[in-house]
Amino acid sequence: MAELKVLFVTSEIAPLIKTGGLADVSGALPAALRKIGVDVRVIVPGYPQILAQMESWEELANFPDLAGFPPCRLLGSTMESGVPLMAIDCPALYQRDGGPYLDAQGHDWSDNPLRFGLLCRISAILGCGGTPLSWHPDVVHGNDWQAGLTGAYLDVAQDAAPSIFTIHNLAFQGNFEPEYVARLHLPEHFYAIDGLEFYGRMSFLKAGIYYGKHITTVSPNYAREIQGDELGFGMQGLLQVRTKDVSGILNGIDTDEWNPAADKYLPFHFSTRNMTGKAKNKRALQELLGLQVNEDIPLLAAVSRMTHQKGLDLLIEISPRLLELPVQIVMLGTGEKAMQDQALSLAARYPGKFAAMIGFDEGLSHQIEAAADMFAMPSRFEPCGLNQFYSQRYGTPPIVHSTGGLADSVTDCTSQTLKDGTASGFVFSGMTADNLYASVLRAVELYRKPVQWKRLRKLCMIKDFSWETSARAYLGVYLKALGIESGSDSDKL
Repeated sequence: MAELKVLFVTSEIAPLIKTGGLADVSGALPAALRKIGVDVRVIVPGYPQILAQMESWEELANFPDLAGFPPCRLLGSTMESGVPLMAIDCPALYQRDGGPYLDAQGHDWSDNPLRFGLLCRISAILGCGGTPLSWHPDVVHGNDWQAGLTGAYLDVAQDAAPSIFTIHNLAFQGNFEPEYVARLHLPEHFYAIDGLEFYGRMSFLKAGIYYGKHITTVSPNYAREIQGDELGFGMQGLLQVRTKDVSGILNGIDTDEWNPAADKYLPFHFSTRNMTGKAKNKRALQELLGLQVNEDIPLLAAVSRMTHQKGLDLLIEISPRLLELPVQIVMLGTGEKAMQDQALSLAARYPGKFAAMIGFDEGLSHQIEAAADMFAMPSRFEPCGLNQFYSQRYGTPPIVHSTGGLADSVTDCTSQTLKDGTASGFVFSGMTADNLYASVLRAVELYRKPVQWKRLRKLCMIKDFSWETSARAYLGVYLKALGIESGSDSDKL
């Protein structure tokens, strides 16, 4: 049986460089695909953070005079997970201080169209008949707007592999001035409604959707939501036209990294068979953050970007009411200054009851997930989300707004779902402070019923959020793009 070969195109990958969930997916999904027999290789821009962290690089190809771009070369190495990694070494575009998308002052790099245009151009070269490598992918899988032009370049290439495009967050689109169509050496006629044009600009994201053989999103519910006006961000018309080619595949998590029985960040480990470590973690966190040490008061946590999308403004609004229940609250995150200031103000106003840490701390995020009794994720929209997975795995029922992947991965706790074994958290509809408050109140009331609470906690922990199920679904998409039905003879490759 021939082995399916996939080129996975991404702008960030954990643990080498990360700004959000895309990096987690890029680090975990290729590894999961390799475990089920897919020869997947990842290509990324050669940021200094990536080049410095890998022990050795081998030069795979050289591109001294690629039209429209500075000289560059393609380097190869292997990640700890066993996934082959290729990095585009182009000092003129990538060798600089700052992050993948923003400079040290938080502004978009002015040459981002060229920086990610190069990623797409090289990926397309590797995916067509003119590849300089002996390895030729059967499918090219691009992720988010930074990889969106890959499909456009493949569209004009000889013997090109089909492109798959995954939307991780439709709100980020990579829209630039029309002049970049020529600067990126794309055919002039591509700048049209049936192509790259999007409200007078050139859109990387639209290119991915328009030229992709199949489009996936990171949860089934989000796949439906983005075809509507509220969350379509102007792309809903195109997505509706392509609805038969759009599917949602729920993300997974790294169940080795997020394992309460072996988590390196936890002072105390625990499992469904022995939960005493969870209570000890709660006490340790209360002491660490200066909260009143009291196991009877439920601890509500939020680890998130502090932005309008994440809905933490509602949690901040109702916090004084929640503290009267009583509930203790801990918040960890960074984002909009006004929201950060409000969180710090609450911490100063309610010492021993409310703790706020501005910034991001990987170890502390694990400790909070393990110590908390319940976890708040009131996102206005959420393509998939990850913390609701972590929370359930750590026996911390999440409280979520019914949107995107949250709706797909959390089952509301009722007397019936608790009885039939499907309950895994608290879900509310209607994005209002009162609705969020009512859900937290329901959680607190159940917390005061130890038998039911223990059952809910165990139901959360036994759910399977590993990547294997998702990897098999992606394999099905790859085969479909090649005109092969899952389970049929893949020797056709």
